[in-house]
Amino acid sequence: MKHVALSEAWTGVADCKNCTIRNAVLFAGLKETDFDALHRPIDQIVYPAGAQIYGTGDEAKTLFTVRSGLVKLTQYLPDGTQRIVRLLHQTDLFGLEALIEDAYPHTATALHDTELCRLPVDVVRDLSRASSGLYHELMARWHRALSSADRWITEFSTGSSRDRVVRLLLWLSEPEDGGRCALFSREDLGAVLGLTTETASRTMAELKRHGFISEPKPNQIVCDTVRLRRLVDG
Repeated sequence: MKHVALSEAWTGVADCKNCTIRNAVLFAGLKETDFDALHRPIDQIVYPAGAQIYGTGDEAKTLFTVRSGLVKLTQYLPDGTQRIVRLLHQTDLFGLEALIEDAYPHTATALHDTELCRLPVDVVRDLSRASSGLYHELMARWHRALSSADRWITEFSTGSSRDRVVRLLLWLSEPEDGGRCALFSREDLGAVLGLTTETASRTMAELKRHGFISEPKPNQIVCDTVRLRRLVDG
């Protein structure tokens, strides 16, 4: 784990200097004077695939920005089954509940090797009171999270199993060139889309058989995005 002082985060010293997402993260629009009275560090930490970042009911003390990798937010149903309610990738901010609640409502887990910035909630609160820019950015992040939740319901929880899988593959491949995306277990795929593991596996096999996707390495998917969009559009 690396500790980065807030002044370093703003001026671009250490890892922040080479951070490819620096202009897209929560503090991007702040002025150097916003940090003058603050001395708490930002932690940069890598979680290996499968590592739990926090659990349901854990004390909410931290916000997180995804620098690289993929994170799932899981909600557990009364019968013990799980449902992945959101996936988060580069530049996404999560743990926003810490600003208004004492405990996290979900379990956050790294699906791939994932690097995060951990932001102390008291630092974010203090800065948002002092800076209208950060306050408005926080509101924008809340709106982005709400829009993501709406998209989750409309695109990934409705329609045929094929359409759900195709929409998720297109979403995962959006940040990458060449239609590439790193997938995860078929069990998690089913939990994201509200499908059984068997249905998720069968649907992936059908898409491969018909040439819509290829899998040169396990869970490394290459999508024919043009043909996949035609599937769900028409």
